[in-house]
Amino acid sequence: MAVSQSANVLEKAMGHVEGGVTEQNMTNPDRDREVYGDPSGEKMKALVWNGKNSVQVVETHKPKIIEDRDVILKVTGSTICGSDLHLYHGAIVQLQKGDILGHEFCGRVDSVGPGVKNLKPGDRVVASFQIACGECMYCQKKLSSQCERTNTNKVENIMYGGRTAGMFGYSHFTGGFAGGQAEYARVPYGDVNLLPLPDDVPDEKGLYLSDVLSTSWNCVVDTGVKEGDVVAIWGAGPIGQMCAEMSFIRGAKRVIVIDGGPAAWRLDLVKSKTPKVEILNYTDLPSGQTVTSKLKEMEHGGPDVALECAAGEYAKGIGHKIELALGLETDTSEIINEMITSVKSYGRCGITGVYVGFTNHFNIGALMERGIRLIGNGQAPVHLYWKDLLKMIQDGSLDSTIMLSHRVNIDEMDTLYEKFEARADNLQKVFVQTRFSDPPAPGTPELTSWK
Repeated sequence: MAVSQSANVLEKAMGHVEGGVTEQNMTNPDRDREVYGDPSGEKMKALVWNGKNSVQVVETHKPKIIEDRDVILKVTGSTICGSDLHLYHGAIVQLQKGDILGHEFCGRVDSVGPGVKNLKPGDRVVASFQIACGECMYCQKKLSSQCERTNTNKVENIMYGGRTAGMFGYSHFTGGFAGGQAEYARVPYGDVNLLPLPDDVPDEKGLYLSDVLSTSWNCVVDTGVKEGDVVAIWGAGPIGQMCAEMSFIRGAKRVIVIDGGPAAWRLDLVKSKTPKVEILNYTDLPSGQTVTSKLKEMEHGGPDVALECAAGEYAKGIGHKIELALGLETDTSEIINEMITSVKSYGRCGITGVYVGFTNHFNIGALMERGIRLIGNGQAPVHLYWKDLLKMIQDGSLDSTIMLSHRVNIDEMDTLYEKFEARADNLQKVFVQTRFSDPPAPGTPELTSWK
């Protein structure tokens, strides 16, 4: 947390990178409700960050259109993501108390700015989690997550040698935009960052084009999963689950999903939804056996491809736990090292779980000597994939509801964070409804309440 606050001070002192084209660092209309709040005075419910391991559902003002290409959405569906837990823990720098969280959401258009010609009030749409201008070098290639003009954060620019696009509800490090875990959301460049949803795709399917489906597909495609591959996946959460499904779509021969500890129940869930999957619970391994040795026992030489769908903040060994606690590293290298030593020589390793900074004890020798390809999959370029994925949902070749386990009301989203953090109640992927949501679509979960 000290690092996060220091980054806020540093950014304020240095100023921003030039070239921004949209209002940033507006993470809650109540920061200045005269400027950012709707003149009607209408209020909304929203989930805000209150400090490390603390979030709260509050009442704040509805946002208003402040730029010509803005769209205001009535949010009809949002969700919680494993990467939201990094915010919850304070692992992502430059969070500020009162920031509205949430980067995955869909809704109905409430109002549009004068520059928006392709949408009208009442249209059903899903938002990409990244905010793209649609015009820069990366946007012209549909690499929307790397837009050059919607995030002017200088700290990120220095750390990474460049910047990602602005992102909804993901701290001032990624531009400082209010998120979609709310009843209304402002979408900058709404004519670019909203995809219309057809009538045959309910919110419970269309919502996940916002992130999880695009991120999973990017992980599989970018790492080069191909016909006949044996694929190992670290992490049985929604991303890992969909990567397993999509690896088979891409022609993988075998898929092995690895998890354990408090989240081991997810392995059985994934197996029940995709029976072809093989599972490996690392907490059940006998003394002296490792994930690497078990994988090489299961497949001669190890898998062809390893996909990291967990994240770098979860250390297993005491050494990394101490180094993380002392701020000597921001991410553990344990999973990445397991991947490198597990795959066949010249194998491919893709990293999709969130890693934010620096790691220690990285096995660069194994990487070099055995010719392992280590691929940072990057924040998935949603715009590159979402239209094709929508077609796959429509033709039935992709079923996003296999990961959907619960439906909750936005009133209980603070409780949802606590339960999701604890891996409780068999929570996998959740649909969060608001007062604007339609009734549950056939075959999807009914409402759960913890009150």
